Amino acid sequence: MIIWTRKNSDIPSSEITPESVYINRRKFLGASAGIGAAAFLSRDAAASPLAPRQEEEPNTWEEITSHNNFYEFGLDKKDPSRNAHTLVTKPWTVKVDGLCNKPGDYALEDFIKPSTIEDRVYRFRCVEAWSMVIPWRGFPLADVINRAEPDPGAKYVAFDTLWDPDQMPERRWKPRIGWPYREGLRMDEAMHPLSLMVNGLYGKELPNQNGAPLRLIVPWKYGFKSIKSIVRMTFTADEPPTTWATQSPREYGFYSNVNPNVSHPRWSQSTEKRIDGSKLFGSRRIDTLFLNGYADEVAHLYEGMDLKKYF
Repeated sequence: MIIWTRKNSDIPSSEITPESVYINRRKFLGASAGIGAAAFLSRDAAASPLAPRQEEEPNTWEEITSHNNFYEFGLDKKDPSRNAHTLVTKPWTVKVDGLCNKPGDYALEDFIKPSTIEDRVYRFRCVEAWSMVIPWRGFPLADVINRAEPDPGAKYVAFDTLWDPDQMPERRWKPRIGWPYREGLRMDEAMHPLSLMVNGLYGKELPNQNGAPLRLIVPWKYGFKSIKSIVRMTFTADEPPTTWATQSPREYGFYSNVNPNVSHPRWSQSTEKRIDGSKLFGSRRIDTLFLNGYADEVAHLYEGMDLKKYF
């Protein structure tokens, strides 16, 4: 397990969405509850740029696991938890192809096995202006990229979600969106140490509605960039088409970095609603942090870019 060097983006334990959200209704008690202590020891509250917050009330398992965007299972926030039980995650294969020296179809176990599994606590900021703080379990995306040996001409990596109408009940959006769901990153973003392939939460297996068995987490970007239920990685020379940037280019861009200074065309991104333990849609709002609080680590990736292109 990696012990992280303390950074300004580190998150105080008081801001962590409690483990009881996913496991039971008991109050979350520090580092010993499901997450390795090393992941917490390095994330000191004094290092965080977040203003002190009131103590979080524990969320229930149902509150968190039933508040998801996973449109292949329905359009309502509760639909994934109702419908995702139909997703078959074993066996699971990930195709690696495109501009790389080691393409192949990899069983999930073989895709994960060479990497060291880590527990990391990340902020999660939805483009819809709600947020959580979540302890993920996974391994660096850079691991699988390095093993694939991309060609020098590979400037981007694209991802596809599983699309299987027999398992996924959503039909209404199929003519408009055009499944499968697709996302992508520039290669330097994908290789960044914060980019994480995730296969668990709080040391537990990743629930279907949260993107089982394998999803991406890119913590400085809006949540829709963190694609779920990945079945394909493709290395490309050109910027790949992504679902929301293709579907609604006026509202969503390829980069989609969290930026409180750039509003969505239909709402402000300057604040966010932190999901708390008392209500799913509680009234507590907090300021949104530039690059979701990870500017010290990733802002250099965008030097010279027009800030409006962050969205």
